[in-house]
Amino acid sequence: MGNHQHRLRSFQALITVRQLALSSLLAITSGSFVACSNSNRAAANNSAPVPVHVYTVAEETARRRVQAVGSLFALEESTLSAEVDGVVEKVLADVGDTVVAGQPLILLDQRELQFDLDRQQGAVREVRAQLGIGPNEPPPVDSRKLPSVQHAQADLFDAERKYGRAKELSKDKLISQQQLDEADSRYQSTKATYDLALQEVDRLRALLISTEASERLAQKKLSDATIRAPFSGSIRTRNIHPGEYLRAQTPVMVLVRTDTLRARLAVPERWAGWIKLHSTVNLQVEAFPGETFQGSITRINPSVSQDSRTFESEALLENRDGRLKPGFFVQASMPSEKEEKAIFVPEQAVNYRYGVYKVFMFIGDHVSEKQIRPAGQTEDERGRRFEVAEGLRPGDRVAAAVSGELRDGDKVKETFAPSPIENRTARP
Repeated sequence: MGNHQHRLRSFQALITVRQLALSSLLAITSGSFVACSNSNRAAANNSAPVPVHVYTVAEETARRRVQAVGSLFALEESTLSAEVDGVVEKVLADVGDTVVAGQPLILLDQRELQFDLDRQQGAVREVRAQLGIGPNEPPPVDSRKLPSVQHAQADLFDAERKYGRAKELSKDKLISQQQLDEADSRYQSTKATYDLALQEVDRLRALLISTEASERLAQKKLSDATIRAPFSGSIRTRNIHPGEYLRAQTPVMVLVRTDTLRARLAVPERWAGWIKLHSTVNLQVEAFPGETFQGSITRINPSVSQDSRTFESEALLENRDGRLKPGFFVQASMPSEKEEKAIFVPEQAVNYRYGVYKVFMFIGDHVSEKQIRPAGQTEDERGRRFEVAEGLRPGDRVAAAVSGELRDGDKVKETFAPSPIENRTARP
């Protein structure tokens, strides 16, 4: 029992010694940490101020721009078709080729069409010969001037004169009744022949009109055997090959005109009262990032789609170098007449990290970090700027480091302060 108590007192003494040693160690460590922290704080307070630009926030009158999306379309797109039946003899253009108006694209076999034209031309010559006129002479307006009619008219005049003399002689009983009847019969016959001559001329004149129309139709069919470009453009698709037999109205090629393009844009319905014709539109495409193309609004759809709650606005833009392609997705910015009060800050005063936009408020000789919510970004004669929806008020001062980055609580020095942003119209 005595030995047990002795061992217990020895163990308690050992614990007491260890606790005292641990307390001393903690005191030394804490003192070192405090000394180090005080040293760092003193170093920070004694470091040189960061040079910054300071901008005073002011409220401005902003003329709103309308943002829309859409696609590019060719100014003209035509599906070319065969107008006559025939076998494809030659294909003179292919996909991607640039052609001019009137340029031959496809040739069909013309032999059968040429035979039909020759036949119609022969029929025209035959009718003209019957009328007694040359290849290029127009039909006479007065049928009595034609040789066949003049001949029948001369016979009628002779028969009429003889019949008149026979009647006089018959009164004096100088000729028999039979001779008078013969003179009368001849007169009636020549009169009928004259009438028939006039009718024949009318028939031949109508036949000439018909045969000449058939000749022109045959000529057109022969010309249609060569399929030509109706306007200058580029071949988008080709559907036929040499040796194929085409029926009339068979599509053969699609031709597009791309020197000017249509940008069809879906504009939200709330902007229906602010979009104007002939306004300049800025367009951007993914194929050429950073580049802006300009067009002019030429059409505004008067109705709004009930599904998308948008209306279509169409702009035309030049594309003579062919860089833009029909089908490109475009983002558009259009001016409007709508004006609102807004707050803007320079782009260099805004910091973006991990989806959060922040500015550094200039307070005395240091800066304080503050989160903002931008409403958009714009670029005008004062450079690239952010419109601020929440987080800033007119009169606030924000700082931007001349070089490097700022941190919350940094001591700063204003080295150059641009003029406060004045209240004047901006064009976001």
